[in-house]
Amino acid sequence: MSVEISEAVLNYGLFSLAIMGVITLGFLAKLFFDCSKLMQNVNKTTDIVNKELKPTLDELNTALKSFNNIVKNTNEGVGNVKLGLENVLAKTKLFSGNLVSGFLKGFLAVYNLIGKRK
Repeated sequence: MSVEISEAVLNYGLFSLAIMGVITLGFLAKLFFDCSKLMQNVNKTTDIVNKELKPTLDELNTALKSFNNIVKNTNEGVGNVKLGLENVLAKTKLFSGNLVSGFLKGFLAVYNLIGKRK
């Protein structure tokens, strides 16, 4: 191989290496640019979340307190209805017991009257 061919191959190799370096630097520049944009978007998103999270949590807390009050009031109302029904059932039981007892006494009195007549 002659010196001229070796020099041509060397020049071609150096030229190819330079082109590859420029292409690699271009890709790296694009990568850094995209990463910079990504970080800016992440920063904006974080700011939005930080600004909106506290009011959202406050509203959620208020809604849960209201729901808790509704449940407590409903529980008290159910307890009052239960107590009222227990009172009504107790009085009805007492009344029906007296009614059945009176009916049996009356029936026995009539039966005894009819039984004595024979």
